[in-house]
Amino acid sequence: MTSDFQGRRILVVEDEPLITFLLEDALMIAGAQTVVQAARVAEALSAITTAMSEGGIDAAVIDYSLADGQSALPVADRLAALGVPFVFATGYEASAVNKGQHTDALVITKPYGPAEVVSCLAGIMRRRLAD
Repeated sequence: MTSDFQGRRILVVEDEPLITFLLEDALMIAGAQTVVQAARVAEALSAITTAMSEGGIDAAVIDYSLADGQSALPVADRLAALGVPFVFATGYEASAVNKGQHTDALVITKPYGPAEVVSCLAGIMRRRLAD
């Protein structure tokens, strides 16, 4: 799995710091070069703009509903427009997630383990490369 993440830049949009740090550790252990973190929609959109000018983003995990009550759909929309694959992570039932125009996006439900997220991101990156 390390080869899937070697040199990769991953965006984590998550409002729970502990979850963010667990994911960052798992992704770095898997070989990610950089883990870009954001906890709010505006912060994530700004981080995407910055990251795209610094080498891009290879994949993202997006907490569907952030603590400020905002849906993270604008983040998903921006990533999709840039061709960046992503997975939604949520505390809601997968069937309750309104994915907007991203009907093919995978949904991981909390509680999840960091290994589950790493595996899912590796799979969507492989699919992107195969397309």
